[in-house]
Amino acid sequence: MGTHGAGISSLTHQINKYFIFTPTCRQAGVHIKRMTHLKEGDMAPLFSGRDQNGKTISLEDYRGRKVVLYFYPEDDTPTCTVQACNLRDNYSSLKRKGYVILGVSPDDEKKHKKFEKKFHLPFTLISDPEHAIIDQYGVWGEKQLYGRNYMGLHRTTFLVDEKGVIRKIFLRPKNKEHAEEIIEAWKAVDS
Repeated sequence: MGTHGAGISSLTHQINKYFIFTPTCRQAGVHIKRMTHLKEGDMAPLFSGRDQNGKTISLEDYRGRKVVLYFYPEDDTPTCTVQACNLRDNYSSLKRKGYVILGVSPDDEKKHKKFEKKFHLPFTLISDPEHAIIDQYGVWGEKQLYGRNYMGLHRTTFLVDEKGVIRKIFLRPKNKEHAEEIIEAWKAVDS
């Protein structure tokens, strides 16, 4: 094998470093579950982007507050709408507990505004068509649908504490119960 074996070993190490593998994925023959290189306990990467109103939003603006940073593939699609409406329907409870909700997708500001209006979403939606934030959080990568591989955004939620530390990562949010799982996770973190 010579030098090729060492190269493969190094490549495997790099892949293991940046990808999260789960036993379920290995059993199913799927090797890549999620791309994020971030871990609970890491500092959340700082970012800024424009929201649905054209206002510049920065993670730094929310220092001292608990942030629910959720990444979703596309506005006004069935699963993304279910997730956004679950957060909307539980928004008063989330807000009462002091959580700030920030959604991020590759959609532009106009599409975010339309999504916000159509579903009466009370929280900030950040536009990231250039994938600057998406890439910082490592949530863009290969996906598979009906046996077809393609590149896309992996639905992922990060709970960021008042000091900017990632306290919880949801790699597969329960879209119909996302607010509930967020509240339970914060309870566990705070206890």
